[in-house]
Amino acid sequence: MQNSLQGITVVAVEQAVAAPYASSRLADAGARVIKIERPEGDFARNYDKLVRGQSAYFVWLNRGKESVCMDLRSEIDRAILDTLIGSADVFIQNLKPGSIEKLGFGSADLRRRYPRLITCDISGFGEKGPYSHLKAYDLIVQAETGLCAITGNQQGPARVGVSVCDISAGMTAHSAILQALYHREVTGEGTSIQVSLFDAVADWMNVPVLQHDYSGYHTVRAGVKHPSLAPYGAYHCADGKDVIFSVQNDREWVNFCDKFLKQPGLTRAPCFADNMERLRHRSQLDEIIEGRFSELSCHEAMQELEAAGLAYGRLNEVADISKHPHVRRVEVGTPEGVVDTIAPAAIFNSERPSLRPVPALGAHTEAVREEVVGRLREIATSA
Repeated sequence: MQNSLQGITVVAVEQAVAAPYASSRLADAGARVIKIERPEGDFARNYDKLVRGQSAYFVWLNRGKESVCMDLRSEIDRAILDTLIGSADVFIQNLKPGSIEKLGFGSADLRRRYPRLITCDISGFGEKGPYSHLKAYDLIVQAETGLCAITGNQQGPARVGVSVCDISAGMTAHSAILQALYHREVTGEGTSIQVSLFDAVADWMNVPVLQHDYSGYHTVRAGVKHPSLAPYGAYHCADGKDVIFSVQNDREWVNFCDKFLKQPGLTRAPCFADNMERLRHRSQLDEIIEGRFSELSCHEAMQELEAAGLAYGRLNEVADISKHPHVRRVEVGTPEGVVDTIAPAAIFNSERPSLRPVPALGAHTEAVREEVVGRLREIATSA
């Protein structure tokens, strides 16, 4: 399964996170991914220097690719890129709005010239609309989609702690490209795909938007508590550690009151009879729950929650997840040495993944240029 896309060639004029996420997953599956970088490189190479002097983002998102430096203001480099695209299966780009068209590689034109080509344009706000011309980075889109407004606590909104809009757009692009490859296998036709960061996360906002539109329900920022289920959140234990647990249905509520709180009569209390009542009286309910957790250590609380048949977990720090017993690791080669990274999520046939290395800037430039020149010579000779 790791080579299921072997024989597929992807050309990616990409930077930052969203497009590199999509193309890295194609590379993981065995596709040849030719990453076109400016002479100074993808700016994500310089986000930080925290992984053996390299950017954590770049190491994560660019394994298994060929790095080819091009100055697309140069006619020669544009001709080389055009030749590469002409023999590719997929073309991905996420330059600022309008840039790729000015360079002569707009998806509409490419699809006319290469009917089997799959093009994927990733943008901030899409191809149309009043904000379509704007640059858009992750936090801007988190704010625009309302995600920040429902994240954080009563003191104010917050950013989700990872680049969730970029990642969501990359995931969406990846699945759409796979769908388009299957469509081409059946019909012989390529596809034009557009994915925006805004659309990707707006889709994820369906629950709070539907609640608002049809019931006027206002999602309250609840910190490390669920905004629309109660009780569901983090509670402080006697040893200073926090435990998160969840009540999802009436049966679990009865078990929680009986086996954990030791207050079976609470299930019949008017303020706590169903989830909406518990949400309206969350502060009163939390006082009762906090009192019980304050009597128990983290370990004791988790034991009792498990005995009650409830879902639970610890409120871990990054250091905790780094050494978590469920984290699967895989080594990746980089220009500065091997890095032990978290493995891709999907497991195929119980196999351990084997990931190709992260490229140095321009590591494949000369080889790819020579390949293109050789291809053009063959075409000229055959003509």
